[in-house]
Amino acid sequence: MNDKNRPTLKTIAEMTGLAITTVSRALSGAPEIALKTRQRVTAVAEEIGYVPDRAAQRLRTGKTKVITLMLSAHTESLGFGNSLMIGLGRALEGSGYHLNITPCLNKEDELTPIKDNVRNHLSDGIIFTRTQPFDDRIRYLLDVNHPFITYGRSEFSEPHNFVDYDYERFAFDGVKQLVSKGCKKIGLILPPPTLMNHQLLRNGFMRGIKECAVNFEIPERINSESKSYEIRAWAKNRVMSANCPDGFICPGESAYLAINSGIRDQIPATKSTPQHHFVVRATSGIIDQLSTPVDQISEDIEFAGESLGRLLLESLSNPRQAYNQKITSPIPKFTPS
Repeated sequence: MNDKNRPTLKTIAEMTGLAITTVSRALSGAPEIALKTRQRVTAVAEEIGYVPDRAAQRLRTGKTKVITLMLSAHTESLGFGNSLMIGLGRALEGSGYHLNITPCLNKEDELTPIKDNVRNHLSDGIIFTRTQPFDDRIRYLLDVNHPFITYGRSEFSEPHNFVDYDYERFAFDGVKQLVSKGCKKIGLILPPPTLMNHQLLRNGFMRGIKECAVNFEIPERINSESKSYEIRAWAKNRVMSANCPDGFICPGESAYLAINSGIRDQIPATKSTPQHHFVVRATSGIIDQLSTPVDQISEDIEFAGESLGRLLLESLSNPRQAYNQKITSPIPKFTPS
């Protein structure tokens, strides 16, 4: 179809008997347009194959109708990026917004892609992950007043949009569950200290340790984003040392799989094998496929992605509203004691 034959807003207006401005607002999902009218306009648009001219739309409104997800390298949670995008896609469906994915592979400089996006007007709103307590990306976007939402909190006194998992509750409940299994010393594998969830996990963990009055260990040589072979080697070494933890809290499935493999490398699974218990933050369902049941306190990443999308859309449609902040609850799935 050439440009001359392409359906336009005027085409829909003529077919429905509505004004062009009404058609435009109906297609954008404006709440002041009656639902029946929006549905009728949408049905006609789909029937004739109407596709908005994004270049013209941008000139007319100043909006790109694009949301950018700045996706950082993430090895802790299996399937994280895919699940997040599925949830975001679900939230943006029918909104008129398109999702653009920008990989951020340089962990040392995640601010430059943000600045490039803002300076070149590439999107109306930005989503990014792996927040730090005083994140340069958050500070910059607050300063330039560009719409954004983060997966993760910060410690800035100025509020901003975010969705996050209740890491403190996860770690606290993890300690309680391991103690109920008879564990006397509990190990916690933390994310890198630069990340906000490092602090949240540690706070919840230490609260649980104090309440249950048990010993603990937080390894310094490894973290949840260390290479799998490094975590496996640490576990293989540690399990043969005196006073090894008999319970471990893992903030991701990768850390659990590596620690469990390291223990099994050193001590074959027999009836005389010392028992080690785990509580894992599960995000992919892979733990359910293992032959040995493992205690899980899950996070629904698809739901987090959908929440990110919906809350950002709300902010874009009403910039003056209060900040949108959501902390998702851990989902326990414990094996019998």
